[in-house]
Amino acid sequence: MTPAVMALQRAGIRHTLHAYEHDPGTDSYGLEAAQALRVPGERVFKTLVARDDSEGLLVALVPVTAQLDLKRLAAAHGSKRLAMASPADAQRATGYVVGGISPLGQKRRLPLWLDRSALDHVTVYVSAGRRGLEIELAPRDLLDLTGGRTADIARVG
Repeated sequence: MTPAVMALQRAGIRHTLHAYEHDPGTDSYGLEAAQALRVPGERVFKTLVARDDSEGLLVALVPVTAQLDLKRLAAAHGSKRLAMASPADAQRATGYVVGGISPLGQKRRLPLWLDRSALDHVTVYVSAGRRGLEIELAPRDLLDLTGGRTADIARVG
C-alpha cells in the first residue's frame, strides 16, 4: 500500500487501482501506463515537479500526450519564472521515485496545478506512488484532496 492509496482510503474517496507490468527500459512512464491500461493518453496525467526560486517546489499534472508549458504554469501560479526541479529534488520532496511520483500522499504537500482538460473527463488516471500502478479517480476528488487548482498549463506537440 502506497501513501497515495492510504490518503485516498483515509479520505473515503472513491477510486480504482490499476496495476500493469512496468518495463524498466521505458523512457515514457505515462505513455507506458496509457498503453498498458488501454486508456486514451488524454485521461492519464503525469506528475511533474517544478521549481520557483522564490517559493520552492510545486506540482503540475498534464496529460501524458502533452507537455507542461512552464510559462503558462508560472502565470497561473503568479511566478515570474519556473524551471523543472531536478529528479533528486522531486524525489526528496515527494517521497516517491521518478516515474512513480503521485500527486497524493506526498511527503510534503506542495502546491498543485492540474491541467484544466482533466475536467473534461469523469475520471482520470494518476500515479499511485510506484511504477506500474495507477489510480483512477474523479478530477474534482483529486483537487479536493490535494487543495489543487486548475489552469491551462498543457501544450500539445
